[in-house]
Amino acid sequence: MKNGNPSNKHMPQISRFFGIIISMYYDDHYPPHFHASYGEFNAEIGINDLAVIEGKLPSRVLGLVIEWASQHKEELLDNWTRIEKGVAIEKITPLD
Repeated sequence: MKNGNPSNKHMPQISRFFGIIISMYYDDHYPPHFHASYGEFNAEIGINDLAVIEGKLPSRVLGLVIEWASQHKEELLDNWTRIEKGVAIEKITPLD
């Protein structure tokens, strides 16, 4: 996994909720995915299947991330396409 620092300019934040930071890299690899960070925990989550590709999150946090991602799957895929084109991503509403 790349640098887990969500403030990295190449990894803009998409959303933030309950201390969880959701980001995407501009120079990332397939399959389409996003990064979720919570404290010292980081994970890559596939957009299509919402499975953990790499890393680890506490189970409660992972559940919140999956719930959020399932509600915003289309927006996540749109952002992945935007990143592939080098276009600025759109923020996504946090989980409430």
